[in-house]
Amino acid sequence: MATRPTADRVRQALFDMLWHAPWAGRERVEGAAVLDAFAGTGALGLEALSRGAARASFIETDRAALAALRANIAACREEARCTVLAADATRPPRAALPCGLLFLDPPYAEGVMERALAALAAAGWIAPDAIICAEYAAGDAVPPPGFALLAERAHGAAQLLVLRPA
Repeated sequence: MATRPTADRVRQALFDMLWHAPWAGRERVEGAAVLDAFAGTGALGLEALSRGAARASFIETDRAALAALRANIAACREEARCTVLAADATRPPRAALPCGLLFLDPPYAEGVMERALAALAAAGWIAPDAIICAEYAAGDAVPPPGFALLAERAHGAAQLLVLRPA
């Protein structure tokens, strides 16, 4: 209950947008290397896998969330395509391979998104043509420096920004 998972309707709207947008399309999801940072239950990364992503990495620090994440991966029988990193997305380990599709849903605290994006870029997680789906508290979303805004949607208490490295 402490993980604050992305609401089903927000997740559905996000993937519908990705699937049909001229700057994305289903080919951006199918076969993609995905990072779900601040993963919580892993709902976004697992949704990407269910829609054809090749592999997903999950970064999470909370022990209870890590247990739920691992249980969800096992329930979906996706262990072979998943990597779970018990790490802080604002201080991530080096990436084995850059990801083309990233989901960031950090706690709604000031500056966390910007620190995480900078750290993930420095650690090699963000491919040059990546699509980054960033969830903010409604009204707090501002595209961070170094990223171009592709789309913006409000969904209740959440505001989604879809970004690309500038």
